[in-house]
Amino acid sequence: MNILVVNDDGWGTAGIRLLAKEMTKLGHVTVMAPDGPRSGFGAAITAAQPFYLRRIEDHDLNGAEVYVTNGTPADCIKIAREHLLANRQIDLVVSGINHGSNAAVNAMYSGTIGACLVAAEKGIPAVGWSINSHEMDVDLHWLQPFLCEVTQHLLEEGIAPRTCFNINAPVGEIEGIRWTRQCKAHWTNELMPLEGPLPEGVEKGWKLGGEFVNDEPSATDTDLWALDHQLLSITPLTIDWTEYGSL
Repeated sequence: MNILVVNDDGWGTAGIRLLAKEMTKLGHVTVMAPDGPRSGFGAAITAAQPFYLRRIEDHDLNGAEVYVTNGTPADCIKIAREHLLANRQIDLVVSGINHGSNAAVNAMYSGTIGACLVAAEKGIPAVGWSINSHEMDVDLHWLQPFLCEVTQHLLEEGIAPRTCFNINAPVGEIEGIRWTRQCKAHWTNELMPLEGPLPEGVEKGWKLGGEFVNDEPSATDTDLWALDHQLLSITPLTIDWTEYGSL
């Protein structure tokens, strides 16, 4: 089986290195990752400038091949499919491990999930993995035993066309696995004013921050509830955004 591993945190982070090593237990792994952080890029593609590809020598990944690009996670899927692995079938895309939750509305912004959605559009089964911490040195050993087992199970059960899976893990011991739906939530107070000197000619500046609000905290079938209860959350997503009830 040919497995493509991507992420949005950039090559070299603990999450993608662990994921790449674990996926070699299931097949031949090729890593195609951005050369730096691309968090929040969603399924964005590079349309206004060229992107490039270079190989990285890494002998600590059980034989996985590693390539990086100046493009986005979505670009990684396109480069792999049309150039890097053009002569090989890509049997599975595994994205992550993202440092930070992609539960609820966060999935919409996520480059990790964006890559999975592009893979789904190309007819490639895809699974995205995230952990509920932005710390780059977060302890991943509780999650490690689940990576191959859950990914293989989903692949064996069959991933429906135009669908991918968004998997979110709590920090620390994982007490079970739960099928979930995407929680209704939103961000508020997202713009944080910059302090100190601003560039010449600039009157105001901001950086993104904000507060994350769970709009249905009593619901027990959501991805956020699962994370709050130390459960691994598995949510199926589709590239079809049609609201059929409004037709």
